Amino acid sequence: MRKISATIITLNEEDKIRRCLESLIGIADEIVVVDSLSTDATKSICEEFGVRFIEQKWLGYSEQKNLANKLASHDWILSIDADEVLSDELKNSILEIKEKETDCNIVYSFNRLNNYCGKWIRHCGLYPDKKIRIWNRNIGMWEGKIHETIKFSKETKEVRLHGDLLHYSFNTHEDFRNQSFRFAEMKGESYFSKGKKNASLLKIISPMFFFIKNYFLKLGFLDGKDGFRICMVYAQATKHKYDTLKRLYNCQSKQHK
Repeated sequence: MRKISATIITLNEEDKIRRCLESLIGIADEIVVVDSLSTDATKSICEEFGVRFIEQKWLGYSEQKNLANKLASHDWILSIDADEVLSDELKNSILEIKEKETDCNIVYSFNRLNNYCGKWIRHCGLYPDKKIRIWNRNIGMWEGKIHETIKFSKETKEVRLHGDLLHYSFNTHEDFRNQSFRFAEMKGESYFSKGKKNASLLKIISPMFFFIKNYFLKLGFLDGKDGFRICMVYAQATKHKYDTLKRLYNCQSKQHK
């Protein structure tokens, strides 16, 4: 492997990007940032670290990340978000694989540990939250409008690295709720575009199912009050997803009358 390009997409990340970039020192041989025209100090902070900073109007999550990969100098990509940080254990794991000549069909994954309002959440279905984040760009590209994933053109062998990717995701409960509802709405719109049926029963059953699964089966109750609030938001967001789907079908019906 030897050399890795770290790729990041940004938009107004001045509060988080420095911590992310600091964790890449000594790990990434190059850092490529594709920025969606930030209006805060994101650019100046990135320039302190000597990154390749490209300004690009928002294309979509997958498109923006694929552009960053295309602009990288090295084939091996470490994809990281601006609110994520490599733990010390994960850094050591990455340094070890950098010393090896690696088959390009091998991809590397690791656990992501999410921080909610200053607390690390180890249940609620949020951990281990495994992610593939290191791979050879010649065999994989990002796909999907939300919760994008890497699609590989060849059969791959996944190797799981030790150490966590620390995700400083939500400073407040409102941030978490707003993002969850925004993603739920986008998912509902995606369902509609794919012709998924408007199932009223799912709108009732799915929120209950998700709460039971995350709070009881995924041990969310062990995260205390925060666990309960997280699981409730997930249930409410699930309902919002189906509410969005119903609204779009209702609008379509009115237009056809």
